[in-house]
Amino acid sequence: METRIVRVAPSKGTQLGRFEASTGASKVEEWRILPEAKDAVAALEDAAQYLKTSDTPVAFPTETVYGLGADATRSGSVKGIYAAKGRPSDNPLIVHVADLHMLRELLGKKSDDQDAIPSRYQTLIDRFWPGPLTILLPNPQPSKLAPEVTAGLTTFGARMPSSPLALSLIKLAGVPLAAPSANASTKPSPTAAQHVKDDLDGRIEIILDGGPCQVGVESTVVDGLCEPPVVLRPGGIGMEELRSCPGWENVVKAYKDHSEEGKAAPRAPGMKYKHYSPKARVVLYESTYKDGSAGVLPSDIEVTGATENGEARKTNGHLSKRIGVIRTQRWKSGAGLECGALQPAPVNPDAHDDEYLNPAYQVYKGDLKNSQGEVIGELFDIDLGQDTKRIAQGLFSALRELDRRNIDTIFVDGIEGELDIAAAVMNRLRKAASEIRS
Repeated sequence: METRIVRVAPSKGTQLGRFEASTGASKVEEWRILPEAKDAVAALEDAAQYLKTSDTPVAFPTETVYGLGADATRSGSVKGIYAAKGRPSDNPLIVHVADLHMLRELLGKKSDDQDAIPSRYQTLIDRFWPGPLTILLPNPQPSKLAPEVTAGLTTFGARMPSSPLALSLIKLAGVPLAAPSANASTKPSPTAAQHVKDDLDGRIEIILDGGPCQVGVESTVVDGLCEPPVVLRPGGIGMEELRSCPGWENVVKAYKDHSEEGKAAPRAPGMKYKHYSPKARVVLYESTYKDGSAGVLPSDIEVTGATENGEARKTNGHLSKRIGVIRTQRWKSGAGLECGALQPAPVNPDAHDDEYLNPAYQVYKGDLKNSQGEVIGELFDIDLGQDTKRIAQGLFSALRELDRRNIDTIFVDGIEGELDIAAAVMNRLRKAASEIRS
């Protein structure tokens, strides 16, 4: 199967669509595609037709990460997602809708003609949709969803992405799309089209390229069907923002920052299995780890080294090390390690000419030295900056970039915060880490 990247971008100043609502209806009642977006919509129409007739999923961008979408109402189509990703079948999928009209069609009419969407979610929908928020809803019986979507649960997660490209694709397909992240299972989530191709080349045919994602971590998943309401997965909407909404003042955390092993199916994606992991060993320095506040401990790099083609890699007689550093709010250049002057690293020769080669960070490279000043390997340094949202946006891309450079060990400076998007950043890092310094 040949995998191709299809660029989808409206002409400058042209919008793909907009929400329209009658008097008294929600601001996200119905998504309408605009006639002037005809040229950009052509590629989406082809992809939508493919989704209607094929059991192979289509990758597409959202504001959070790239998703791997398939018709959520057809079993064969949904099974194609699990096959392409290598995803465990008991890991439920989030259902993406274009507007409230589509969601209500999915839920069906209640006997008393009340809104099928529980009233507790209304304040969240008004404030955060479209956007990086997934709400847990009862799965009506009989259900229009393929059983593989819910993995045996009586509920399902629904989200309305804010990406006009995603909304338009779903609208043209005419059905809700089940769409987990478009990566191979357990790997870092993709935030650019080329990331998807790196993982799923030969497994899918179409990757819609809408440029890099703006949020960079997946949606927040909430359950408002219980008391108190809970966050099942941290994401693009923080706890503090949720608590500012009427009915959600007492929302609590109901997830763990490690894989939750057990026989029961997870209530939301990202709860049960190892996730977000690059090939390299990842060592996370928590913000509470005072010994590492100034940088990486020299003792931590002593165990680092790798083989190439089955033979030990050596520099100047030493076991050669390829160290990666992802800096955030505490570490200075080089993360406290002995190294020569850091210079901008050459563009990866395996990289492709794509937008993701111009991320919000620069990779620097220098000689890694021991305490005697001897060169013992190479150091690759990425600074994601101080801003938490910028850190979230660049996290998965930085992990993938260092993997592409065959790094042995990646050291990451953790950040503080449990009430905003920092909680999502640290949740992903703790699940990706081989070792945690706390």
